Amino acid sequence: MEIISQLLHEIPLPKMMRVKQVFHAPVLEDTAEEVRKTLKDTGLLSRISPGDRVAIAVGSRGVADLPILVRETAAAVESVGGSPFIVPAMGSHGGATAEGQQEVLEQLGVTEASTGAPILSSMEVVQTGTLPNGLPVYTDKHAYEADKVIVINRIKPHTAFRGPVESGLMKMITIGLGKQKGAEAAHAYSFKHMAEHVPEMAKIVLSKVPVIFGLGTIENAYDRPAKIVAVPAEELEQTEPGLLLEAKQLMPKIMFDPIDVLIVDEIGKDISGDGMDPNITGRYATPYAFGGPKVSRIAVLGLTEKTHGNANGIGMADMTTRALVDSIHWEKGYANALTSTVINVIKVPMVLESEEMAIQAAIKTCNAYDLTKARVVRIKNTLELEHIWISESLMEEAAGQKEIEVLTEPAAMNIAGEKG
Repeated sequence: MEIISQLLHEIPLPKMMRVKQVFHAPVLEDTAEEVRKTLKDTGLLSRISPGDRVAIAVGSRGVADLPILVRETAAAVESVGGSPFIVPAMGSHGGATAEGQQEVLEQLGVTEASTGAPILSSMEVVQTGTLPNGLPVYTDKHAYEADKVIVINRIKPHTAFRGPVESGLMKMITIGLGKQKGAEAAHAYSFKHMAEHVPEMAKIVLSKVPVIFGLGTIENAYDRPAKIVAVPAEELEQTEPGLLLEAKQLMPKIMFDPIDVLIVDEIGKDISGDGMDPNITGRYATPYAFGGPKVSRIAVLGLTEKTHGNANGIGMADMTTRALVDSIHWEKGYANALTSTVINVIKVPMVLESEEMAIQAAIKTCNAYDLTKARVVRIKNTLELEHIWISESLMEEAAGQKEIEVLTEPAAMNIAGEKG
């Protein structure tokens, strides 16, 4: 790598400043109380009869206060005489194994001890129907055999397609509860048709599986619950599009555009299905989604601990490090890619020997007219965007925005010290 070191030796690292981005962010004071109130006010618990075995479908995302949402739902089921149990509803995640999916839940804090309900994890499914185009529709066997089913998920924009319904309750019913086979079927004709397939498949499942309601959350720009709703199964198709619009309005963003170099300290499946949310980075793996800033180069420096070596999304980076690549468990990302049919996300970008060299390579190739004035932004991950780092070249722009508070003076980039 000596020649690479020589090529990058004189590439300047900009001075960086820490800034605070201020978002409009309604927040719930007490998540547990809000769940209890929502379930009481809607009267949906009356759909549970004493002795009913009630499956609570829980996904793989780092939903804010997920253990509380599950715990309170399970307690509510018990309060009316039901017997709750938890079903992992995460498609092919967790390496597409029953053990892996239970481990994902445990890493998210969802355990029998924390929720008061047992976890029944299996990749067995039942075919519940077929679309007119021949695609099969599947449902987790434990959920199919339950007396009642409740689905819990966050409602937000998807990372690979646009439609009236994207990530949320109906997608959880279609792909999450469909396990690996259901996710594979839903993705078979690419994301081009996902906006159509998700509601069509969900309606088939709802006609055959005793889903009684979905508990949905909308999060604010600080990754905290802003709204919790309980939606009757028969109203999901009409209600969820409005909730998606609310979620889009509350999303965080990087308040600089364009960006020559975006440095992302960590990516992971616990951050986004794509490792780093394309809605934030502007870098999408499919042509069926859009939005976000224009970014010339992205350098990714690490994986989150909770992703367990799943580097799904690394393919959207331009540069990364040898240490990151050496920590990848390839089979996990490959399982996701083979199921979703999106392979760009698991391709390997340029691999550099150090974080400093990865950043220098991104700056060298960003095609800025003056590399000493490159527009550089550094974030911890795409969920935590309140405090970010910007290059000195963005100082004047930052000072002119009322939503941005400059916290430090420009100083030499500290490769390790600026993380977080």
